[in-house]
Amino acid sequence: MEGTLSSSLVCSFACSFYAHSKPPAEVFAAPSRADYSSRVAHSGFRAKIIELRFSIPSNTAERSYAHVCYTSRKRNHNLNTEVSPHRAVSAVRLLRIEQGGAFAGLLSNNGGKALKNEMEYVERTLGFRTRDLEDRDIRLVTDIVGGTIRWRRYLDHLILSICNVEKTFRNMEPLLLQILRIGFFEIIKLGVPPYAVVCENVRLAKVSVRPGAGNLVNGILRKLVLLKEIDSLPLPKVEGDERAKARALATIYSHPVWLVRRWTKFLGQDDAVKLMIWNNSDPSFSIRVNPHKGHTRANVVMMLEDMKVPHKLSTFLDEFICITTGMQAIILAGLLKDGICSVQDESAGLVVSVVDPLPGETIIDCCAAPGGKTLFMASRLRSQGKIWAVDLNKARLRVLTEASKLHNVEHVITILHSDLRTLSVKNIMKADKVLLDVPCSGLGVLSKRADLRWNRRLEDMEQLKQLQDELFDAASVFVKPGGILVYSTCSIDPEENEDRVAAFLLRHPEFTVDPVHRFVPPGFGTVEGFYRSSPIKHSMDGSFAVRLIRSCGASS
Repeated sequence: MEGTLSSSLVCSFACSFYAHSKPPAEVFAAPSRADYSSRVAHSGFRAKIIELRFSIPSNTAERSYAHVCYTSRKRNHNLNTEVSPHRAVSAVRLLRIEQGGAFAGLLSNNGGKALKNEMEYVERTLGFRTRDLEDRDIRLVTDIVGGTIRWRRYLDHLILSICNVEKTFRNMEPLLLQILRIGFFEIIKLGVPPYAVVCENVRLAKVSVRPGAGNLVNGILRKLVLLKEIDSLPLPKVEGDERAKARALATIYSHPVWLVRRWTKFLGQDDAVKLMIWNNSDPSFSIRVNPHKGHTRANVVMMLEDMKVPHKLSTFLDEFICITTGMQAIILAGLLKDGICSVQDESAGLVVSVVDPLPGETIIDCCAAPGGKTLFMASRLRSQGKIWAVDLNKARLRVLTEASKLHNVEHVITILHSDLRTLSVKNIMKADKVLLDVPCSGLGVLSKRADLRWNRRLEDMEQLKQLQDELFDAASVFVKPGGILVYSTCSIDPEENEDRVAAFLLRHPEFTVDPVHRFVPPGFGTVEGFYRSSPIKHSMDGSFAVRLIRSCGASS
């Protein structure tokens, strides 16, 4: 998981962040050279970074980025105690996310290995060491990195407006731009005292970029402080035609223009704005208690109370507890590492409710890894039954294997590494129930995946829909007569949800919709009998599921 969590935590925590968005690498290509050239000075080691980024496979881009930073700077092994360590780590992490393909996940000091790796990245990039991060610093890195990524378009608009000259902004060194973004986010959104922000970020720019960069940061940040004090921040007006309004809203709420136009079309402007506000808010989490470790929800609640972690019981799922803040404390306490609980959104848990796993059943989880829903279904089987966990990604299957042992359900789960489409041609398995949690755009989980909104493009949707149709057809082969097929996504987009179901039913008249209303709480079932969770309506991730039953007389 990009080195931000120790391996023992990956199995329980990765399911929350990455299970929802599982497209193959070829679906979402790397950004174009032009996308990066607008942010990068065309000289020195940074240009080398860009050349490497586009000339090597994506899975080695991160290592090459670090190698270039390491070999292209003169290293200084002296400890720099004057630079704010959490700002230095945040700046380097933001640079890695934008240029090296890193994830914007949580940073943990549990076990020390992940944190050590993070600090080595900082030293290789900046050329000096900072003091070690304390728990408070780690929380600040998480807040700053996530928030800066969410508000990137808005922050860039302000920076460009204050720079006045677009060329100054476009030719700004990548690291300098990250430092400015951090400063703007701290002043505008975090409410950090301006004098501290100016002082600390000027110092960081001077020692990590060049002496003159400090002067530039000083001038720009001071002008921002002045504009904020007189309530004169330069923001676009929402007026003109639909395209102009979408551009303005995209800037104000920091989303891609194509998404704003799409949501305005499907939801209307008011709900589109509410959705963007939700996506920009601090993410909330829920944890699922693992009964196979001998704990009940009441036990875990007592642990959270001892840790002084704010929480409330889920009103939708008996095994779930909702967390607003304190996830770092839960990680440090070892609740995830010990398999006592796992991070899983209620919306994902309700998809499992739609499947309705019953003891003794055979279930195929078609795109299983990294396994959040697989583990929950295994728990529901109560050690009676079988789950075949199929996935194309070996690394993610290893995460699932480790997690199944950690949660004491490995005897129920059998791992199968295969392309579902190839496996369906062999037609060697039949199951009572089949879950197809397809690779999707992940547009329902943007509050948790801060970087996801910038990694999706409109043209990707067509490729995704084709893949979803192919997997839908393949999954149907494994359903025995009278069995159940559940298609699910973590998307709120009708073209990935209702439209895919309608197209499938035209191709497969042997399947009919089995309404979900008896499996989910009131308010989650649609008129058509589908399950849908909404960030606006339910204050949880957006997801979708349909339960289809195969006629008893049908044969594959």
